[in-house]
Amino acid sequence: MKLKDKIAVVTGGTRGIGKAIVQTLARQGACVLFTYLNSDAKAQELEASLTKENLKAKGFKVDVKDFEQVNAFKEQILDKYRTVNILVNNAGIIRDKALAMMSPEEWAEVIDTNLTGVFNVTKCFAVTFMKQRQGNIINISSLSGIIGISRQTNYSASKGGMIAFSKALAKEVATFNVRVNVVAPGFITTDMTSNLKEDYLKHVIPQIPLARFGTSEEVASVVLFLATDKSDYITGQVIRVDGGLGMS
Repeated sequence: MKLKDKIAVVTGGTRGIGKAIVQTLARQGACVLFTYLNSDAKAQELEASLTKENLKAKGFKVDVKDFEQVNAFKEQILDKYRTVNILVNNAGIIRDKALAMMSPEEWAEVIDTNLTGVFNVTKCFAVTFMKQRQGNIINISSLSGIIGISRQTNYSASKGGMIAFSKALAKEVATFNVRVNVVAPGFITTDMTSNLKEDYLKHVIPQIPLARFGTSEEVASVVLFLATDKSDYITGQVIRVDGGLGMS
């Protein structure tokens, strides 16, 4: 197993890409501690399914927007597990709307969850990584944060900010043997994309060179690579998983 005895924290771990990341890391031997915000049932179901496979995963109800909640979560983790090796910032939301129609609340909710949430979680664990002189931070951004997508000014801003945050932090913590990388998915089949209209799909899919949406498991496999020692000389990078859509 590639991650035997590693402790991994994954935010937003109960559905879509986050769930696939939790499953993938656990199946490679990591003890995965994942956060969620709303669904106790989904968290318990994920825990139970992995326990049946004799794997280690535990859910924690944490609002990443709330620094005090995140810090208390970190203290709880360190008190029990003593260390964390891998942090995957995946928690995120969308509130798509044309800018002219977007409310300040819709802007703030996306920025606070997708970007400030990354600050909160990373700040809480970064000192631990620096003290132990080992850590691996993987941030899940989006193609929207690279090329911009219409009706996603809030989401694009949050995900683009995550990329800039990651590059700056990678330079800041490299001397402590802490790596920071970004995975930027394109169109992936998840709950978030399940409601896209047929007309929109007919427009988008021909623009993707591989002519299909990706899967959560395909994103998780890239996260796994970055989480292992096979990527020890990679930091400050943005890896697109987009079927070639953002090719330039």
